[in-house]
Amino acid sequence: MLSADAVWGALRGEVCLAFGSNRTEIVDFPRFRHRGLLLDTSRHYLPLKAILQTLDVMAYNKFNVFHWHIVDDPSFPYESVTFPELSRKGAFNAITHVYTASDVKAVIEYARLRGIRVIAEFDTPGHTLSWGPGAPGLLTPCYSGKNLSGTYGPINPILNSTYEFVTRFFQEVSAVFPDFFLHLGGDEVDFTCWKSNPKIRAFMQEMGFGDDFTKLESFYIQRLLDIISSFGKGYVVWQEVFDNGVKVRPDTIVHVWKENATPYMQEMAQVTKAGYRALLSAPWYLNHISYGQDWMEAYQVEPLKFEGSPEQKDRVIGGEACMWGEYVDVTNLTPRLWPRAGAVAERLWSNATVRNLQDAYVRLASFRCELLRRGIQAQPLFTGYCDHEFSGF
Repeated sequence: MLSADAVWGALRGEVCLAFGSNRTEIVDFPRFRHRGLLLDTSRHYLPLKAILQTLDVMAYNKFNVFHWHIVDDPSFPYESVTFPELSRKGAFNAITHVYTASDVKAVIEYARLRGIRVIAEFDTPGHTLSWGPGAPGLLTPCYSGKNLSGTYGPINPILNSTYEFVTRFFQEVSAVFPDFFLHLGGDEVDFTCWKSNPKIRAFMQEMGFGDDFTKLESFYIQRLLDIISSFGKGYVVWQEVFDNGVKVRPDTIVHVWKENATPYMQEMAQVTKAGYRALLSAPWYLNHISYGQDWMEAYQVEPLKFEGSPEQKDRVIGGEACMWGEYVDVTNLTPRLWPRAGAVAERLWSNATVRNLQDAYVRLASFRCELLRRGIQAQPLFTGYCDHEFSGF
């Protein structure tokens, strides 16, 4: 017998039954409500089939948020109805390497039926080089001395046409992706091009920004956030938006990803002390690989291990494992993700006291064998074998 307070609990319970737990009484519930996985489909295009298979395995792991980092510098695979030239000129291939409107709907519906939300990320003003060919005038022209260099930098934040463009574009995105939240990025803005441009520098002086280009970035982000709010949407932003002091809504979610400059637990303390909800990803970049059982390091992370009040700890809504795509495409996505991502899934679902590595190894190794039986080519944790390990070959 399976009982749950909501349909989502029933879905998670069905996963337990499917994995052979039907003879045991289980009382189970998630520790964190946001348990996400990020896929990057710009640096390498991931076929629709690979995304759908990933959603299946996410459901097996009780992940409930698919963070779709859909576009970035290398390519623009999202096929926009409002601005079709973005993918025509920005995708690796405008026919074979794009996500059509029907593809996007298929992903959203496939995820919904598995209790998974889809949060799309369209990162600006940086990480936008692929936008340029399809949107002339959007990016900042760079200078070499007094002359144009022929290269481009981040979105140009001083033009009215920029905000007319982002208003129309994000109006479409807000309608296409039904989740309340959009991820708006805001990370890693390279100021070199802005500094080289005399019109940008003149605008900086006119606005009283001096030479502080974080203020110019904040000027753009602030206007973008106001636009998104006008569509009735909430937003998630990378931590730089918070670090730079942008005025954001109280319901903003700050996504912590940096490991170095400020220790990530210190960042979590600062974000939550300021009253914002926080997501943690810094220790869970699964595209980083090393020899040995690196899942153990991910498993041992404690998201609330920072100095702060109980109210601050309550503002940590969960975290996300991230699979960035510089060296990942459809050939190695699945084995690199699974079962390693399962360590993050368990940390976000299970009680903080569930920490025994030996017990976790047994569970993950068994889970890996079950994935192989289902045709999912998950990589091994260590030495050993599975009864079904060669069935997919």
